[in-house]
Amino acid sequence: METKTHKKLNELESTAICGNDISSSVLYVSALAISFAGQYAWITLLIVSVVLFLFRRIYGEVVGALPLNGGAYNALLNTTSKFMASFAATLTILSYMATAVISANEAIHYLHHVIPAMPIIATTIGLLSLFALLTIGGITESAKVAIGIFLFHLSSLVLLSGFIIFFLINNGIGIFLDNWSFPVSKNESILTAIFLGFSASMLGVSGFESSANFVEEQKKGVFPKTLKNMWIIVSIINPLMAVFALSLFAIPLLQSDAYQNTLLVEMAQHVGGNWVAILISIDAFLVLSGAVLTSFVGVSGLLERMTLDRIMPQFFLKKNKKGSSYRIIIMFFILSVSVLLITQGEVSVLAGVYTISFLSVMALFGIGNILLKAKRGQLPRPEKAKWISVVLAIIGVIIALIGNILMEPEKEQPSNLIVFLDYFIPFIVFVVIMLNRTLILKLILKLIHYMFDPLRKTVFSMDKKITQTIDRINKQEFVFFTKGDNIATLNKVMLYIIKNEHTKKIKIVHVVSHNESIPKNLAEEIKFLDREYPQIKIEFIIEEGIFGPELINQLSKRWNIPVNFIFIGSPSEKFEHKVEDLGGVRLII
Repeated sequence: METKTHKKLNELESTAICGNDISSSVLYVSALAISFAGQYAWITLLIVSVVLFLFRRIYGEVVGALPLNGGAYNALLNTTSKFMASFAATLTILSYMATAVISANEAIHYLHHVIPAMPIIATTIGLLSLFALLTIGGITESAKVAIGIFLFHLSSLVLLSGFIIFFLINNGIGIFLDNWSFPVSKNESILTAIFLGFSASMLGVSGFESSANFVEEQKKGVFPKTLKNMWIIVSIINPLMAVFALSLFAIPLLQSDAYQNTLLVEMAQHVGGNWVAILISIDAFLVLSGAVLTSFVGVSGLLERMTLDRIMPQFFLKKNKKGSSYRIIIMFFILSVSVLLITQGEVSVLAGVYTISFLSVMALFGIGNILLKAKRGQLPRPEKAKWISVVLAIIGVIIALIGNILMEPEKEQPSNLIVFLDYFIPFIVFVVIMLNRTLILKLILKLIHYMFDPLRKTVFSMDKKITQTIDRINKQEFVFFTKGDNIATLNKVMLYIIKNEHTKKIKIVHVVSHNESIPKNLAEEIKFLDREYPQIKIEFIIEEGIFGPELINQLSKRWNIPVNFIFIGSPSEKFEHKVEDLGGVRLII
């Protein structure tokens, strides 16, 4: 039977899946950069673009040399240890989890502007379940939805840009010039403002790593094109929207809470009216939903690879007819919903997880590139990143990582690092357990032996003694004197022995005097009984002599069988001896 070949993703499909995630950053990164860097926000976003340009070659070299799902996990797995690879994978999973929950929740918040009566939490769960089912239905089906969202998003941004440019032509750029001379009040210096703005702006490239996690689903040569496309999108729209925002509103207004979450909607309302604002709200809902889809697709590829490497339980390898690892998707869905319910929709607490996880994954990918160069230099690859580019890219990410750790949390919220550790530690503990499960099982086994071996020895000793006692009891032989070959009588004897005595052997004795004949069927009948009662060995003995007390005593001594273990049938009146003269034999028939 032929195996069904699953369709590979083309350039547009692959770009759309990961592009929705990275391009959705325009909805929040411009406002975030302005809140820290003020009028220098667009400069910080351009610096981010430069760092991302350096990472294009880094990703291209690593994934080109090792074109397998898993991203940073795959890079480190083939250059370092399984633990280091799992460490990177844990960070990636946390990043995807935070992306899915935050994007879904923010998407519903944007839609809530259009439909105020809509319940936030319930609808967010519904959105997560929708994309879980869509991913279970197959990655190619998911790609079709992603393309629609991606093209609508780009079209909405082009339309919004057109309205803004038309508005600025008519009203001038006076506000931008005023903002440029605005004093830096929130931060101590321009360099500090740019540093913190750059650190915050690095969130604008989240999703860039997603393409590497499902590279096996892409057609040959598509992966580097997705990197290029994502870089172009981020390099244009994020700095441009920051410039537009600074041209439309004063910095104090841009740094207010009202504009932080819905900046593009406010811009659309300002230049195009209510219908453009509604369009951008719908676009925000769709593209943030697309980021949820990216999370499901990316984590599915990563966890499938980890399961194949036996880091995750093999239970998750089960696939449906569409080729989707549906158990992985269901697990990720349950995890995402649980996080949403625990936070009660206040998903801003996940910002620390999102930020530190994503930036750490980027840094680890750069380190993976260095290790690939050093340890796998002979491995063929379509392109190579220069050493200086790799070092600068890693430094850039580390600076952003330090900046996010140093950022002061809002109000009474815990720091980014504390929130990150709250989620990271349970994940990494599980991974460590899976990586060392044989050692842990051996330790458990030793503990069990330590605790129960003395008891087991006692049980074995008691078992041996009891068995010996049973054998000693069953070793006792019995004797039955038979007068003839009546099978019914002999069968009654056997039933009596089985029911009333503990033994494994009985001697059936027939006493004959001189010239007396043996019942012709007696031997055959006894063989038959021996077969019918295999638990008792029957020994047939012909004894010459005269049955009486003397013979009984003689045989009792010869066989070492007490007289009370010798049985006879009830004697008739013709029997010349009294029962009491026989020394205590038992009458059983």
